[in-house]
Amino acid sequence: MHIHEYQAKEILVNYGVQVQPGTLVYSPDQAVAAYNSLASEVCAVKAQVHSGARGKAGGIRLCRNNDEVRRAADEMLGTKLVTGQTGPGGKLVQKLYIEAGVDIEREIYLALVLDRAQQRHVVVASAEGGMEIEELAQERPESILRISIDPASGMRHFQAHELAFGLGLESDLIKQAATTFRGLYKAMIQLDASMVEINPLVVTRDQRVVALDAKMDFDDNALFRHREVSELRDMSQEDPRETAASDHDLSYVGLDGDIGCMINGAGLAMATMDMIKLSGGEPANFLDIGGGASPERVAKAFDLVLQDGNVKAMLVNIFAGINRCDWIAEGLIKALNTIKLEVPLVVRLSGTNVEEGTQMLRDSGLPIIMADTLADAAQKAVSAAQA
Repeated sequence: MHIHEYQAKEILVNYGVQVQPGTLVYSPDQAVAAYNSLASEVCAVKAQVHSGARGKAGGIRLCRNNDEVRRAADEMLGTKLVTGQTGPGGKLVQKLYIEAGVDIEREIYLALVLDRAQQRHVVVASAEGGMEIEELAQERPESILRISIDPASGMRHFQAHELAFGLGLESDLIKQAATTFRGLYKAMIQLDASMVEINPLVVTRDQRVVALDAKMDFDDNALFRHREVSELRDMSQEDPRETAASDHDLSYVGLDGDIGCMINGAGLAMATMDMIKLSGGEPANFLDIGGGASPERVAKAFDLVLQDGNVKAMLVNIFAGINRCDWIAEGLIKALNTIKLEVPLVVRLSGTNVEEGTQMLRDSGLPIIMADTLADAAQKAVSAAQA
């Protein structure tokens, strides 16, 4: 789950991280009032959307008077901000964060992420802040520092100081920076965050270490432990299909292709999408229906996939283990009799009672294109989509 910048800052302040004063607003009038309440001649008007790279897309503007603040708020609110991370559809700007300006001496990049290969949290940092980490990794990989944290001991004092020294911070800032680093780690662990990114973390002219931006993502599977975090969810920033899928315990991720996918098991879903690509097609989604294949569950899965107007063909790939192919075939037949399917449908079944299930589908009289193997299914789906 993602949250907004202002929400992340509200959390991090409780862990000893310094931020600039700011106010959340929903209208140009509120934006002007918020600016006038700040003891700062300069303010930043920031679009609150679930995306990075907002500044490059015009989602962050520096303003120095009421007219500039009003104009920026008026131009941003109600529009869709398109960044390199939102896709061409963009994200709707419904609220702004008016933040006091700061005199910046230098910028730093800092993030804490989970390294699944090491099974540890890792700090990724660079003395060159304000850039996307992908750009840094490509253009100046030598500038990136990495520190692995032992989960048994957490971030140690010496590691925080080592990081501060590695970033070239002055001696009188080491203690302040170390407090910030340890606070970020503590927030990540206690709240089951999957990522904390501060870009940029700035050193001000008056020698403060301040988080000028903040991004936090959380493990969906741990939200039941953190009601205060789950309440921060902004569904207006999410793909409505993904929201609907989560409400029905389905795993759905929208993509840019034209072949809709309905598969049981995340590994099989990834393999199916790879095979579609190998066959010259593009998957329209990732959809894992899990272990259940009741008619109602299958019908809901079909509905989610077909909400995407780009879908030109549908591929159902089911491997029956505990379930049986005849049960799955029964669910498919009942579901297809309740929905209006206007695109070609390719089905591949494998596993327990596959012969019975396949025969049920062939005898159903429904316009189903049967496939024997994954490669066969992918090729038939691509051909159907391109016909």
